[in-house]
Amino acid sequence: MALLGNPFVAMVPRQMSNEELVQALRVDIAGELEAIIGYEAHAMATNDGRVKKILYHIADEERKHVGELQQLLYMLSPRDAELTEKGKQTVQQQQAQNFQIPLQ
Repeated sequence: MALLGNPFVAMVPRQMSNEELVQALRVDIAGELEAIIGYEAHAMATNDGRVKKILYHIADEERKHVGELQQLLYMLSPRDAELTEKGKQTVQQQQAQNFQIPLQ
């Protein structure tokens, strides 16, 4: 997370290479996931329904940011997109196998 009080802490002093930008996007995704965890932890820790509702809404906004950042990552790194898709397919295949009724 950026240090509060210094508006220039996240400034990149030069143009990043494609590889550096891909890494930066991964860091950004991790930050969004960390924010989701924090907002949901705070929501779970309160009984105030108004606060809980807003914190869960903010967490959902962060989920949208994850999706946007993932799309940028996949645009810049087709290998990431390919391997993510393969991972999804693996889980789907395993799920399908778990729900098949064995023939007797």
